Amino acid sequence: MSEGKKMTSSRRHHLKSLILQIAANWLEQEAKENEEAKETYMAENCPAPDLSGDQAALIEICKKLHHALDKIDEERYDAEAKVEKIDKEVEDLKMKVVELAGVKKPALKKVRMSADAMLQALLGGKHKVTMDLRANLKQVKKEVKEEGAEAVGDWRKNIEDKADRKKMFETS
Repeated sequence: MSEGKKMTSSRRHHLKSLILQIAANWLEQEAKENEEAKETYMAENCPAPDLSGDQAALIEICKKLHHALDKIDEERYDAEAKVEKIDKEVEDLKMKVVELAGVKKPALKKVRMSADAMLQALLGGKHKVTMDLRANLKQVKKEVKEEGAEAVGDWRKNIEDKADRKKMFETS
């Protein structure tokens, strides 16, 4: 195939089906081996109960079995509790590792945005804000000029008021 020849689709499907058949056979064989291992383990560790005898003997065997089951349930519960505790510790340690490592912030890129785009980004997409900042600057300049004339009048008036107060204090 490395020589440039392409495999036909029928050949590819045939090889794929062969691989799947081999894998299925392996799975069946593994399941049989597991079943045999289970049977041998049970035969070694759990001998068949002796059911010969009177009713009292059978009741005694049942009580022993129930007692053994209770003991196994307690052990299983204890094991589950230990596993849950260890899982929680592992999660806590993972969080500590993340906290100690810190979050690496990516380098910020310079982006040119208009004032309208910045305001829209800050306020959200719903709000449409348009501002003509240059027009506002021109208005400010005009207002400053107008206030200058009034300020001169206010300055003279303030001096006159102070002079009148001074005369009031001098006469008294």
